[in-house]
Amino acid sequence: MIAGKNCVEFREFLEKGVISPERMRAVDTNAQGLGVSAVQLMECAGKGLADYVRGMSPGHVVLLCGKGNNGGDGFVAARHLCRDCMVTVIVLSRDIRSGEALRNFHVLSHCGVDVIIAETPDAVCACRDRITSADVVIDAMLGTGIAGGLREPYATCARVVCESCVPVVAADVPTPGLPAAVVCSFHRAKEGEPVVIDIGIPDEAECFTGPGDLLLLRKKGKHSHKGVGGEVLVIGGGPYQGAPYLAGMAAIRAGADIVRVATPNLLPCPDLIVERTCGQVIGEDDVDRLAALAQRADVTVCGCGLGTESHGVISKIAGDMGRAVFDADALSLPLPVADNTIYTPHAGEFFRMTGCRLPEDPVGRGRMVRDHGPAGVTLAKGPVDVISDNARVRFNRAGTPHMTVGGTGDVLAGIVGALFCHLPAFEAAAVGAYVNGSAGESLQGLGDGLAATDLLKEIPMVLSGIHGGA
Repeated sequence: MIAGKNCVEFREFLEKGVISPERMRAVDTNAQGLGVSAVQLMECAGKGLADYVRGMSPGHVVLLCGKGNNGGDGFVAARHLCRDCMVTVIVLSRDIRSGEALRNFHVLSHCGVDVIIAETPDAVCACRDRITSADVVIDAMLGTGIAGGLREPYATCARVVCESCVPVVAADVPTPGLPAAVVCSFHRAKEGEPVVIDIGIPDEAECFTGPGDLLLLRKKGKHSHKGVGGEVLVIGGGPYQGAPYLAGMAAIRAGADIVRVATPNLLPCPDLIVERTCGQVIGEDDVDRLAALAQRADVTVCGCGLGTESHGVISKIAGDMGRAVFDADALSLPLPVADNTIYTPHAGEFFRMTGCRLPEDPVGRGRMVRDHGPAGVTLAKGPVDVISDNARVRFNRAGTPHMTVGGTGDVLAGIVGALFCHLPAFEAAAVGAYVNGSAGESLQGLGDGLAATDLLKEIPMVLSGIHGGA
């Protein structure tokens, strides 16, 4: 928690309405990163589900449980319900994949619950009388993890329950083909207008970036070819030679397959394709060539070490950029605007862009970036980063005070550029801030001796989930 800040103050930034399965998985994982275990979350979900069904005063409840965490929620609910009514648990697979679910399944053997294993359509049909005799059926078969059509024995199970006309209460989301009288969604609605059950996920798991945000990233498949990781163009350098190198190498380390650096400087680096521009600074003679390079790139990262003399050139070619990350010297008025834009200012640059001074406190800073940031996505850098698309706000507190050293912003711009090849702008900025900060946390032992180049080797470790940071 941020010192002196009650989490209640951040609640205005919680997103409302339906949450996607992907975002829910991220929030779950972030909660676990904050110390709320998966077992705790399952216990709260199952107990909340049982409490709701108990209010229906059933004499007999049948629970249909799959092999994942949704089934685990059902096992917990069965344990709580068996003290008040007759409970039958129909388990549709012995291969329970989730450790937490398996643990709760084993507990049922000590609870006086009638457990039936039904792994085939015939076995499910043999349970027809049990299902028909129930007052309530709880659907805990698949949850949000389903992809494609129903397979057996789930399809037969859904059909048998539909034919029974027994009211169904769905755990989190209903199984396709099995309409629910009531849906009990955990934490937030997944669809429609369900009963929402609080399962104890801290607000911070949504408001702040965390390890769960890395779940948005896709891994390269075994049949991937060169270029599938994306192509990033870095435009910068002239007055400051190191900045475009840092941004380019950060993009490589964050997963981009091809990184071109358009710069007046010679960068002797075999990992980068250097596109030398004409003069000592990027100027009018470079416009056509830069525009062509921007058109072929998936993302353009612009401004690192650029200097103020080249701002007019960037404004001219911004329209040729599909996706762009504007940093440093590109953040002057008039602001360059691409088709899809991320701005990465520090407090001084935000003032230069908007005329608004960012407050010190994170809540006030979040409001300011949301309400006064330019159209697009803004990643306002600071002790606590603020990411906003003028509607949503997310905070990033990963990082250390040692990251005030020069060049870390260039590294951040490169990371965001690489992620922007595959993620939407808001998500790319949020995940990029977390990756950059976590890389710094991995190097806390360097203290004030931290250099921006030190971050580069840590980026892949963070993305792989094996870094040594907090």
